[in-house]
Amino acid sequence: MKIVKFLREDPLTILILALPLAFIADRTGWGELWVFVLSALGVIPMAHFIGEATEVLAHYTGPRIGALLNATLGNAAELIITIFAIREGLLELVKASITGSIIGNLLLVLGMSMVFGGIRHGVQSFNREQAGNNAILLALVIVTLVIPSMFSHYIGPDDSIGVEVLSLGVAGIMILLYALGLLYSFKFSKSPVVHSPAKIETMTSHPSWSRRTSLIVLGLSTVCVAYLSELLVTSVEPVVVSLGISEFFLGIILIPLIGNVAEHLVAVKVAAQNKMDLSVEISVASSLQIALFVTPLLVFISLLFGNYLTLVFNQLEIIALVAGVWIAALVSEDGKSNWLEGAGLLSIYLILAFAFLLLPA
Repeated sequence: MKIVKFLREDPLTILILALPLAFIADRTGWGELWVFVLSALGVIPMAHFIGEATEVLAHYTGPRIGALLNATLGNAAELIITIFAIREGLLELVKASITGSIIGNLLLVLGMSMVFGGIRHGVQSFNREQAGNNAILLALVIVTLVIPSMFSHYIGPDDSIGVEVLSLGVAGIMILLYALGLLYSFKFSKSPVVHSPAKIETMTSHPSWSRRTSLIVLGLSTVCVAYLSELLVTSVEPVVVSLGISEFFLGIILIPLIGNVAEHLVAVKVAAQNKMDLSVEISVASSLQIALFVTPLLVFISLLFGNYLTLVFNQLEIIALVAGVWIAALVSEDGKSNWLEGAGLLSIYLILAFAFLLLPA
């Protein structure tokens, strides 16, 4: 009965069974498709455990260090997956994953939150001024991502020294901006690049894990994500060939969902509890963390593997980024949301996903 109750409260935990199955599939030759599917499913609970451990540690360390932990480890699973993709030379998959994470948070997560919250509570309100500030910062971030793509055509080929230097310079500035956002969070209670851990607000004063247990869970989960990420990435190309789908679709739709589904569910859950402010905060902060921290960090990490990642995105990625930010800003500008607006955001995401699916492999 205790197991049933635990699974009911934390249903993602059941997917931990995919971890040993992925190991068996890899060792006994079940086929690359099984390895890909099982390793992808296995990442989901591991990313969930990383988030849980981070939130509990934040409870012990206090709000300032907790905000730093959240900002650093908030997208750890996706960061690990993309590092292995860079090592394998799947640079287009990495850039598609960056794009997919941003539009996924702004269209899919925010849309689902508005739908579930609106169905349950009708019209929901959130901080209009904060939403406007977030929209402006998101727009500025998208501009920083688009500039290298536009100027690269005048500098040289994507793999030229000039384009690489431009990408490194922009990446350095983005990390500096992210550091300033963290500094702002230490000075003031809120920063757009750091969201308050959602579950800590509902925790009692005594979290279920000790500090030591949280550190162990964090370490083991990170190791498991690294192992599963290696299986996942090495099976990408065979899966692309066998299924006839594009590597771009895997990167822009599937990889972001695998790494962030736990956080997505939290955002939807708090919206259903009529905490729309927090739901919007999670969506926006996660997008900013991907753009300002994960993306430039990957640019520098790519130097270690000799597979240089540049910030040159293709036209489809740029269109998706600009459309996602613009539409999310329009929907949230009045500080109110309802299920119909959420359905509109979801519709745009589904249309983009359908179009990406039809791209040739």
